[in-house]
Amino acid sequence: QSHLFFFFLQTVLQELVTNGFYNDCRFFRVLPGFIAQFGINGDPSVMSKWRGANIGDDPVKVSNTRGTVVFATAGPNTRTTQIFINTRDQGNGFLDRQGFSPFGEVIEGTDLVDKLYAGYGEGAPSGKG
Repeated sequence: QSHLFFFFLQTVLQELVTNGFYNDCRFFRVLPGFIAQFGINGDPSVMSKWRGANIGDDPVKVSNTRGTVVFATAGPNTRTTQIFINTRDQGNGFLDRQGFSPFGEVIEGTDLVDKLYAGYGEGAPSGKG
């Protein structure tokens, strides 16, 4: 079953990347020492195709260490196109228990991720974003 899911995840990511979904996507949520999040396409016609698409969960096989790339989620089986990069030096291992399963890793350029503008913080009502 895990091989089947990996094939599905690989196919979905390949479709998103091949069709340019992530081209020009902006980081919209940057919480220093925690995460930097992106994955909302600015073209409404592109985004509408993926808005309701949920990508099923997969088991956590590696920890949420610094630089790992993970689908954001609002609960079980609610992953969509939104992705975040773990930026905490010690990692975010507590996310493992919540089902956040890394699928990739930034191998170069984490220093640039650390420099992303974080002034907006969280969205309303907790932040200015």
